[in-house]
Amino acid sequence: MFERLDSHLRRLSQQIPALNSATRVQMRLMFETKNEHQSIPNADYQAICWLVNQDYITSVQAASLIDELAKEVLESFLCLKEGSYEFSPESSLDELPKFCRLDLRLLVEHCQKQLRNRQNIQSSIPAGGSSQVLSKIQPSQVQPQLQIKLGQKLPIPINFDLPENNKTTQPTVGKKLYTIACIDDSQTVLNSIKHFLDENTFSVVMINDPVKALMQIIRSKPDLILLDVEMPSLDGYELCSLLRKHSAFKHTPIIMVTGRTGFIDRAKAKLVRSSGYLTKPFTQSELLKMVFKHLG
Repeated sequence: MFERLDSHLRRLSQQIPALNSATRVQMRLMFETKNEHQSIPNADYQAICWLVNQDYITSVQAASLIDELAKEVLESFLCLKEGSYEFSPESSLDELPKFCRLDLRLLVEHCQKQLRNRQNIQSSIPAGGSSQVLSKIQPSQVQPQLQIKLGQKLPIPINFDLPENNKTTQPTVGKKLYTIACIDDSQTVLNSIKHFLDENTFSVVMINDPVKALMQIIRSKPDLILLDVEMPSLDGYELCSLLRKHSAFKHTPIIMVTGRTGFIDRAKAKLVRSSGYLTKPFTQSELLKMVFKHLG
């Protein structure tokens, strides 16, 4: 549900610096449930109302968002061959503000036109020449759901957002800059984490030598530590245990970052008093959720 809304907000963030990753994650934590089979009724609409109420977006921008989201949902719906349905009560929407009126006929006509165009593009791709045709398609023509699926299949976390570090933004006056220490023997993973964390919100300390990590962490005094489990010389569990014995880091959030998902690995993490467990590969959204969960 929130992937559609988030993709539009990322585009808006180029015009509205306040819609940075921290704001978007805060919104998701408020309205998105952990259980994918249960959701808050009209959660995405409630999230838009919250954005307007907090003065992140205007009513006009909210109306445009709703129109774009409605088109995407209808387009997906029109692709269904068969299914079942049930009506949901509208009472939960009655108390929420209204930003626009949608003409269902015009929306359906628009979606049908988009689907026909997509089918024409697909049918025009010759055998062996798909890369040439696809190179002409703009990123905005690719469905957000497809982008997410592609990202999840890659071996290392890849961000499909526009790099937020390249945006012209001004830090909010009085806003805390969080220091995040990342310990991993892979420079690729360290670079990915740094790329994922907005520089206006986070100062990232990258450490790729686990033996020297303890002294570097003591010097940087981080607000949160991201700690790889599988490292040479000193593994993440041992390092976490050492940090917990130091008076300065007894209560500092320490997140274990690993490709292991077994019960024993999670049990080890609890034994050394880690604060959380983040599984590789992870998306920017998953990383930010974990970070703000323990910083909030």
